[in-house]
Amino acid sequence: MEHGVQDASRTRSGERRVISKKMLYVEVDPQGNTLNQEYAPYLDYRPLLDREPSIEQILDRSECAWIDQDLEQTAIGYAISNVVPEHLEEVRSRKLELSAKTEAAVKERLTKEITYWDHRAADLAAQEQAGKRNARLNSGEARKRADDLQTRLQKRLEEIGLERQISPLPPVVLGGLLVVPIGLLAKLGGNIVEIGNAQDKQAAAAVARAAVMQAERSLGYEPVDRETDKLGYDIESKVPGTGRLRFIEVKGRAEGATTVTVTKNEILTSLNKPDDYILAIVQLGGDSPPEVSYVRQPFHREPDFGVTSVNYNLTELLKKSDIPN
Repeated sequence: MEHGVQDASRTRSGERRVISKKMLYVEVDPQGNTLNQEYAPYLDYRPLLDREPSIEQILDRSECAWIDQDLEQTAIGYAISNVVPEHLEEVRSRKLELSAKTEAAVKERLTKEITYWDHRAADLAAQEQAGKRNARLNSGEARKRADDLQTRLQKRLEEIGLERQISPLPPVVLGGLLVVPIGLLAKLGGNIVEIGNAQDKQAAAAVARAAVMQAERSLGYEPVDRETDKLGYDIESKVPGTGRLRFIEVKGRAEGATTVTVTKNEILTSLNKPDDYILAIVQLGGDSPPEVSYVRQPFHREPDFGVTSVNYNLTELLKKSDIPN
């Protein structure tokens, strides 16, 4: 969904001005549970292959009976109750703080100018009464400048007042995505889906996350596994006594691997949190204990439009890495 926040000021076309737009992602499961996804979760999924069952075949299954038109209203209702208020408060707090500073600066600057021209008009009027006229400026012109500045101040304060009247727009649904569990695909397509390989990868990823969690604990931090939340990182590690968080994306690589695949979602997350984001590379070597390396600020630019993932050279990443710290 797309969500906007507006203030009371008007555009040239007469519409209220939208001051913030944000994409909202709401996930609904078969049990009716709803979850707010901070970043586009679909970037971590793959599309159905041509040889796999079609969307129509999947939706005809009894497992999909819960998918109906009511889902859209469920998602909208959840967004209005839980996600929209967060967006509104985020924009409002930032905007009100900025408008307070703007109002103070406008008052200080224009009040000084008004005071100057008030005094200037009075001085010129006194000189004119004494028979001393200023050829370039008279008291009437000085008074007019003071009045114009007073009108300008009033108008600017009214504009700032309109900018403070912040309200949310209703979220607009742009599209939906059906997430099909790989187990269901295996059930429908027989041996088309290599479920064993998927399980092996999940097991390796779990070992890699466990190794990083242990490394974080040894450093005195408090890690939490957030892999299932699809936030653009796998582990959230709290720095005791500060409230600061370290956001760690974990990539487990078996012996002989040459590349690291990173999703667009993960890259964007790293660019949004450059000082707190860590790419952890865990080399898994059979009977050898996992070897953990940390790469700080691993990415420096957004992927091109339409790119869902990027492959990086493992050797080059390891050159920029360090031991966990």
